[in-house]
Amino acid sequence: MLRYRVASADGRRVEHNAPIGLVQKFPKDEDVWREIDRLGILIRINDNTSSSRIRFNSLAEHYLKADFGSDAVRPKSENTTGITEHIVRDYLIARWGGEIAEDIKPLEIQRWLKSLNTESKLAWATIEKMRGVMSRIYKVGILHEQVKKNPVMHVETRSKSHYRAIVITPAQTFNILKTLKNNLHHTLVLTCAATALCSSEILALRWADILWLEERIRVSKRWASGKDRETKTEASDGYVPLHPVLANHLQQWRCQTPHKKDTDFVFRPSRRAVASPYPPPYLFLTISGRLRKQLECRSRMARGSDFTTFVTRLATGW
Repeated sequence: MLRYRVASADGRRVEHNAPIGLVQKFPKDEDVWREIDRLGILIRINDNTSSSRIRFNSLAEHYLKADFGSDAVRPKSENTTGITEHIVRDYLIARWGGEIAEDIKPLEIQRWLKSLNTESKLAWATIEKMRGVMSRIYKVGILHEQVKKNPVMHVETRSKSHYRAIVITPAQTFNILKTLKNNLHHTLVLTCAATALCSSEILALRWADILWLEERIRVSKRWASGKDRETKTEASDGYVPLHPVLANHLQQWRCQTPHKKDTDFVFRPSRRAVASPYPPPYLFLTISGRLRKQLECRSRMARGSDFTTFVTRLATGW
């Protein structure tokens, strides 16, 4: 009896048996393999019909379970998980789900990706991300013996981005701050500028993280999906300087807000005191990355301090 496994359409490896003959007739292994070759069993096994091969939708769902589950070498953040699931289910499965995964041709993939730019007007940077996710689906499939080849390896895209950072001078920064009459908004933008922390790290700050005597701010978490999370990278877990001007504004804000306890959020709007103990999810609508511009400081500003190059829009209607 020859036992072998084939992948079913849903991705599971199913065991099959093929009768060869009695042991008395084939006492040696080489006799058995000669009979197997004569019957052409291996050729039939390796030439499976399409119904026994995995379809792309099953391969993609297997990827989401394998690469984001306990077998994952690198843990993924909830933000990454959500974006990837959106790409997989709303684009890749929507287009390729019913196809046999190994029958999808590289040129078909490339033409489809190009159409996302020409017809759907998606940016090439977004399309390149989709290509990377699709390639990863096949790589995980090969690792788990679901498929044998990766057609995305031969697919080309463009990764050019039209994004241009907007550089704001120190004078423009202070003018922006002057226009923010709400002390919460003013202190929030100043904290972003003076520390270069990302929005999720700023929203997670509690008063206990402001180390007044040490003149620094502890960064040990970020606020994502309505709860505290670990910082996105190990390098982000640490401290940033607390400049005297920023410390003065934070102290003024602490005097005004009813949320003064060490365990309270630093940036929690007063009007949400009853409705929610947490900062609103869209306190920042947009904050740029960690690009920085050296600021020529004067008066009480610490010499050599950094002000970030930032673009921010604040939600003003609490």
